[in-house]
Amino acid sequence: MGEVSVGSVVRVPLGGRRVRGYVVDLRQGEPGGRPLKDILSVSGDYSVFDTRLLQTLRWSAMHYVAPLGAVLGRAAPPNLPRRRVGKDFAGVEQAPSPLPAVATALERGARIRPQYMIGTGPWVDAAAALVAASAAADRSAMVILPTVAEAEAVAETLTAAYGERVAYATSSLPHRDITKSWVKGRSRPGTIVVGTREVALWPVAALGLAVVVEEGRRAMKAPASPTLHVREVIRRRATVERFSVVFAGPVPTSELIAAGTETHEPARRAWPLVEIVDRSEDPPGANLVGERVRRALQGLVGRHGAGFVLVHRRGYAPAFRCVVCREIRRCPECGAAAGRGDTCRRCGTTMARCVECGGERFEPLGAGVGRIVDELARSIGDAVGPPGSGRPVIVGTERDLPEQAPVDLAIAVDADALLLAPNYRAEEEALRLLARLAGVVRRGSGNRCIVQTSQPSHPAIAALRSGHPSEFLAEVVAVRQEQQFPPMGELIALDVRDAPSNFDDELAAAAADDAAVLGPAPTPHGERWLIQGSDLRRLKVRLRPLVQGWRDAGARVRVDADPVDL
Repeated sequence: MGEVSVGSVVRVPLGGRRVRGYVVDLRQGEPGGRPLKDILSVSGDYSVFDTRLLQTLRWSAMHYVAPLGAVLGRAAPPNLPRRRVGKDFAGVEQAPSPLPAVATALERGARIRPQYMIGTGPWVDAAAALVAASAAADRSAMVILPTVAEAEAVAETLTAAYGERVAYATSSLPHRDITKSWVKGRSRPGTIVVGTREVALWPVAALGLAVVVEEGRRAMKAPASPTLHVREVIRRRATVERFSVVFAGPVPTSELIAAGTETHEPARRAWPLVEIVDRSEDPPGANLVGERVRRALQGLVGRHGAGFVLVHRRGYAPAFRCVVCREIRRCPECGAAAGRGDTCRRCGTTMARCVECGGERFEPLGAGVGRIVDELARSIGDAVGPPGSGRPVIVGTERDLPEQAPVDLAIAVDADALLLAPNYRAEEEALRLLARLAGVVRRGSGNRCIVQTSQPSHPAIAALRSGHPSEFLAEVVAVRQEQQFPPMGELIALDVRDAPSNFDDELAAAAADDAAVLGPAPTPHGERWLIQGSDLRRLKVRLRPLVQGWRDAGARVRVDADPVDL
């Protein structure tokens, strides 16, 4: 049997079975005088975490109200490998850094405060320059991206430049390839680990730098429990393990602004020119595509240009507005924007009438891909189509943006559907998405991004037009302070199916004076309770055994700390 250390993966007897366990501490003697069973075997030759990474793993389990074992498993590879001896890496060539002071500090092996580079990418060159500075000091680096396609593109470019230094991993790869990358990052200082959110908890030898691209994208938060967010995990790791972090993207999140992250705006606009089309005076039922947009698309097709039209969804509308006063439909109790149905998805209050005028008729905001394609076809013919159609004008959603080639014209059909979505993060997410849309426009004379909205004076729209989002985000943080919403407060969403009869009483007792409990509100698969407070650390301690007890009683419980969809 191999040597046992903190982070070793072992097999132990439990209930007549051989189960996997993780060593989190080594002590002499029998705890509490009770005899212990022997470890049956040690799996692999590598410990999957050390004492410093274990601190982050413990914090993650507590913060996201998850079993510690489930979080420890995130640091382990699919297969547990035997030790291999690797040769030293060759040197790397330095490229001009977008942040010279950061590169200088990394070359010295120093740690810097978290930085944010505002821009629209592509991020390959910036990432290459930063990781080269870290590798020159024989320190490893980690580059984390939102999607497999984006991670693959960056890994391919970095591999061409730095060869075997690169360890690439995403959930789409075979287990043996993921394990090989895990071993390289775990054992060889100077490795450049590139991947999606799965690598955020990997042990990395001599980690000097983490580059996190577009931390505000929803793909950076795990959908299943434990609902870890890359941004928070990396920030915690950097504090404990003392490595540097550089975030990059069009717009930082309010979490980073509130944390005092140093932002770097480019000397010129972060994205190409944005033109705003005011539709505040349009009558109810007007065409979704206005006349200015139609003329712009006709001109684009006439000169054989390329365009991308962004719609908010493929399916149902995210929000509705009153057909009488045109105000957004909101909950009378908590003020959340309301979608379909007569019950608030945040607090469970019944909503029958418009809170402004008492109207009972509502119209959906926005439209899906198919409807917009059909409407545009009447003015530009077969030049328009959905993603993958090969047409010069593509109509798509947010998920289509990462693989969209540069265009001459980008259009947001209905920015209101973004700004007024039933989500307390709607405004900053709208700015982030619209900035990404503007970023696919290639710079050149006459090229631009057109945004249709009935709120042309909205602060998020003003920030989009200026290309400088920092002032708007500071205002968002101030509002969140008043509302006690993240990052200035905490939220926990409990999605429960088949809740036990005493669920409400136990949850109320756990919340005590630390938090407010809202709900239940109906969900497609059960009910949702929302817990809100300025500091929920004590509640989380009380909540973990309760969640396990509810699950043991047959309930299906999903815990989402700091949810992004409310």
